Amino acid sequence: MVAAAIIPIAMSAQAQITTKKMKLEDFPEKTTKVVLSGNIFLDGELEEAVKNNWTLSPYEFCTQEEFEKLKGSEDYYFLMTVKGQFRKEAEPGIEMLSIVKGGKGADKNINKMLEVVTVPLRSSEYPSGREMVFLPALIDIMQAHVVASMDKDLNAYGGLGNYCLNIAEAKGMDIVFSEDDIAENVNEGVMANIFKDKARAVSEEEADALMEERADDTIVSYVVAPYDPQPGSFCYKLMICARTHKLYYFRKHKITESTGTGFLTEDLRRICAR
Repeated sequence: MVAAAIIPIAMSAQAQITTKKMKLEDFPEKTTKVVLSGNIFLDGELEEAVKNNWTLSPYEFCTQEEFEKLKGSEDYYFLMTVKGQFRKEAEPGIEMLSIVKGGKGADKNINKMLEVVTVPLRSSEYPSGREMVFLPALIDIMQAHVVASMDKDLNAYGGLGNYCLNIAEAKGMDIVFSEDDIAENVNEGVMANIFKDKARAVSEEEADALMEERADDTIVSYVVAPYDPQPGSFCYKLMICARTHKLYYFRKHKITESTGTGFLTEDLRRICAR
């Protein structure tokens, strides 16, 4: 009788699946190590953004060397910059911000680390400097995604692409595009027909000023693409609330001979259809 009672329990244990949501439940209790890249300018801005905006867990700053020693430990999460290289690119075109979880096997292969969330930061070659304006918002976007991922597996596995649906909630808000964020093949006539009274294009300086001053009820564009985009590379397009740092829109597209970087006509229609 005892043996018969044990068998179903053992079978049930074997069938248990640890989902990503479950793996992230310890995030608020674990220390997040912020890995400094060695780039003095970027590291300084990252330190400032984390100090002013990180609230989700205890954090400490560490060097690349310390990361190499600690990445195999399940006691830590790591916030770090990584370079993304797509199959057809000769070299990485975009630098990303990524949160990963330490664990067994990571000391042998970093790809075995659990990826929590990754956001595009800047061009890996000759970055524009706009990333410093948007860095605090990107930190908040990552934290918001971690919280959402701890709530539902759908969020944990879905990635940032799910956030493009948030644009439907932007009714009555000021939608602002930096002129440089709009694809070159979108002419002014098409833009005016789509925008009407729903959105506007301004200079990069004006758009960034709205972001820095955290303007009320204002959503600002941000595009991340390689400095020298080649067919097969990707362009990332974000719309971020200046005040709350909520991500209202996130899409990417593959760069081709006919499709360059920036918000395409399709994006503008989606955003202004709200």
